[in-house]
Order: sequence, then structure tokens, then C-alpha cells
Amino acid sequence: MAERESVGAGTEAVTGARGSDSGVGADVSLGDGWDNDDGAGRRPEDEAGRGVVLAFGQTMKTLRMREGLEREELGRRLGYSASTIASFEQGRRIPSPRTIERADEVLGAGGLLCLWKEQVERAQYPVFFQGMAALEKECLELLMYDTHVVNGLLQTEEYMRALLAMRRPPLEPETVEQRVTARLARQDIFDRRPAPLLSFVMDEAVLRHRYGGKGVVRGQLELILLVGQKQNVEIQVMPTECEDNAGVNGPFTVVTRKDGKKFVYAETHATSALETDPEQTALAAARYGIIRSQALTPRESLAFVEGLLGSP
Repeated sequence: MAERESVGAGTEAVTGARGSDSGVGADVSLGDGWDNDDGAGRRPEDEAGRGVVLAFGQTMKTLRMREGLEREELGRRLGYSASTIASFEQGRRIPSPRTIERADEVLGAGGLLCLWKEQVERAQYPVFFQGMAALEKECLELLMYDTHVVNGLLQTEEYMRALLAMRRPPLEPETVEQRVTARLARQDIFDRRPAPLLSFVMDEAVLRHRYGGKGVVRGQLELILLVGQKQNVEIQVMPTECEDNAGVNGPFTVVTRKDGKKFVYAETHATSALETDPEQTALAAARYGIIRSQALTPRESLAFVEGLLGSP
């Protein structure tokens, strides 16, 4: 029977009955069956996560009233409208970590709001992605292969909104804002020191989709070129004319944590799985190496993207 493992932010992997280092296969479900019942890691649509976000909002409101500030004034100091402050206080919208830090300072909270930062941040992710979001924060290396859309770490805000607008059934406006904020926050990985090693391989079709229109696509291609200049980042394109592709089974990500342990992450619809079995993670890393060898080189790939920018 497959072992189940919860991966929480800022914690070591919590093993199932057999222990994560036993070498036994561990296909880790992070969907509805994710074994994390501490209430800190659910998205606002889930009961436990909503409780975290509501409690934070009530605390923020109490501190604001203690300081004698109207929502308009607090919003002015934080750079938001009064309606957005109301959304924070009512738990309908999740502030970014930077906003929480700034609110703590403005309201003289003495670190009280910052105590909520990690739990509130985790609550903004879809439940099936929270384990992966935690791993991104402590990774040494990320190897990512994508076949349908640009990887979230490379997406512009406009591209994100275009993708989220296409979801069916439609997402609520508050949920869209939460997802955009969360995805943008993940991109802090490019500014982390020491910098992790990041490798992206994407199918050519990913770059040719016109999601959001020409303007959105152009901005997305420009960002890919910009990120591709970073010393710790390699971006490669798998051309459609390639006759061999070891990634035909679909997109996946190989994560190497700072302690050297590897994970393989894959999504399907609204569920996901983290594979922790050493044999399977080693095979996935090897498969990724083959994919990289079959794709265009990083230099050829950036030239390819530049060519797409120059095409009508």
C-alpha cells in the first residue's frame, strides 16, 4: 500500500506509518485526501483555511479600530482602496506577506499580524498545490517540464488572469485575486539568495498559444527572455518537429530539497501527487535529463523565443 506524506511549509516531511526514508513507494496525494489536519494549510474555500483568514481579518480590524483609523486611511497608508481593506478584514481576500508586514508596522502591532503570515500565505493556495508551494520555498533545484501553459513561475500577471478567466466553472473574483497574488508571490524564488538552480523545458506549442491575445502573449514572451538571462535559470524549448521526446507522458516537476531529498510533482485537473520513492524520483530526474538533451539548447531556445516575438 502506498505511503502518504504531508509536506507543510517550514516543516520537514511528515511521514506515514512506514517512514519517508524506508525506500517504500510513496505516491503522495495532495488533493482532498492530503493528510494535514492542523487547519493551517487550506484555501479560503475550505472550512479550516477560511477560519484562519477570518481570524486574521478580525485581528487586523481590531488593531485598526484601536488605532482610530478608518478603512480609507489605512488603505491610503497601505496603497489599497477602502473596499480592499474591507475584503481583508472580512476574509474575502488574502493579503500578500509584504502587505501583512506593512500593516503590522502601520498598526503598531508589534509583530502580532506577522505571526499569521505563514498560515495566511499557505491558505491562498489551492489545497492540491500547498505541498509543492512549501517545497519551492526550500528547494535547492527545480526541474520543470510543461506541455500546456507557461509554468506559473514564469507567468506575467496578464497571462495569469487570462488563464484564470478561461476556467470553467468560472472562478469568483476574490478567488482570482487570491490566485494571482499567490502566483506572483511564488516568483520571489528568482530573488532568493542563495539562488536555487531552475530549469524549464516547455513544448513549442506552449509558446504558440494565443491565450489572452497578442498583447498578453508578447508580454509573456518578453518575460521569458528576461528571466532566461539569469545565471541560475535555463530555459529550453522542445520543438514540435522533434521526433523523440521522453516527456510524452505529460508535465512534471522534480524538486531537490536542501537536504538532498528529491520529490516528483505532477498535476491532473484539481488533484496532484508527490512521489517520494527514491527509485522513482531518480528515474524522473534521469528522464528530465533526456528531455533536456532532446530539446533546443538554452541559447537556441532564447533565439527561438526572439523569433516568435519578431513574427506577425
